[in-house]
Amino acid sequence: MKYDRNAVLDLFRLHADDTDARVKAGIEENRKGPMLVSFTGPDGKPCETVHVEVRQTSHAFKYGADLFMLDEISDDPAKNEAYKELFAGAFNLATCPFYWRDLEPEQGKPRFAKDSPKVYRRPPPDLCVEWCEAHGIEPKAHCLNYPSFQPAWAKGDVAREKFLLEKRFRELAERYAGRIPMWEVTNETFGGPEQRRSNFFQQPDYVEWSFKTAERYFGANTLVINEAHPLVWADPWFLRFRSPYLMQIERAMLKGARIDSVGMQFHMFFRDENSLEAAARSYYDPQRLFDVMDTYAALGLPIQITEITIPAYSTDPGDEEVQAEILRELYRIWFSHRAMEAIIYWNLPDGYAAWSEPGDFSCGENAYYGGLCRFDMTPKPAYRVVKDLFGKEWRTNFAKDVPGRLSFRGFHGGYELVATSNGKRVRRTFDLGPSFAPAIEVKFP
Repeated sequence: MKYDRNAVLDLFRLHADDTDARVKAGIEENRKGPMLVSFTGPDGKPCETVHVEVRQTSHAFKYGADLFMLDEISDDPAKNEAYKELFAGAFNLATCPFYWRDLEPEQGKPRFAKDSPKVYRRPPPDLCVEWCEAHGIEPKAHCLNYPSFQPAWAKGDVAREKFLLEKRFRELAERYAGRIPMWEVTNETFGGPEQRRSNFFQQPDYVEWSFKTAERYFGANTLVINEAHPLVWADPWFLRFRSPYLMQIERAMLKGARIDSVGMQFHMFFRDENSLEAAARSYYDPQRLFDVMDTYAALGLPIQITEITIPAYSTDPGDEEVQAEILRELYRIWFSHRAMEAIIYWNLPDGYAAWSEPGDFSCGENAYYGGLCRFDMTPKPAYRVVKDLFGKEWRTNFAKDVPGRLSFRGFHGGYELVATSNGKRVRRTFDLGPSFAPAIEVKFP
């Protein structure tokens, strides 16, 4: 698709100075904290000189993508391995598929096990969770109650649908609640006609019942509500405190639903120049982005950007650079906001998206070229943006000599410290963040 790249980027550039100031201040206040390290010798006295190496080993903030193509690339085993390497090299969170229709296509025969029959873009949960655990990545479940993917055999009167849903919640909790910390409970509840074929979906207690039932079986887990991008960011749906999605959340909470986090999608599925440039006025306007986040933050809940697609529209290097520039601007804005706790891209590679065959770029979501990597698994500039933001720019690593004490500000997360003094070497790990003490003592033997 041909489009005016400058028009799409116009509002980012127009508000660059103001955005940059708020982003820098927000990151400093919301994503970093102080740490004081005191070094003492065997006699308990402060060391005179210490060589210190500090390395951040993990991020408290969550950043990821969907894991829907794990061992799903059948045409080239090398691409499977490249997919895994690229995923593990850039993310600490993975959205795993729990679409009911595909997880249990035949009643009573769920596809939990790794050797389950294949369903495209739906790797079995056991495979996803095991791979995440082996690579230090947190798995996230998508999603418990999503009517668009309710199996035909699970449809019926309201009582029957509730009974079968509760059975599903219970079985998933028994198998995965202890291994998957975060669960999306409802998804896209303002959806189209296909969802209304579920009789329960039309009932007034749909959201509240879903969350109350989830709380009963996933009491120690994070419960997330999720909604499509127009309902969150765009006119006429964003009406500040009269926004339908915000009011739905408030209503559910007032009726006793425990909602732990607010999910917001960000799929830029616009196929022509006019719609894309019009959408840019809502989605690529820094002032609108901050306004939406500030409004929803008033609920007192964390926010997640749960699904992101930023199209490149082609393999043209110029289009890929625009995709990368947009993504960098968005991630900086989201990361800086006090309420944000996770940013999750959707498809890692081009050519393996929904509603089209692998490698067919003529239809479905493949047509947007919205991956972070190309069809051959070579990284785009957008992949390098995400990897470098969390791996370099937003990570604290340094080495220096200090006179017995070290004070620094670092990004929230886990750290390893190696200190050397008088020929002795000490290694220490610690966590930096609002929930941890801002000072530690390191003793040399």
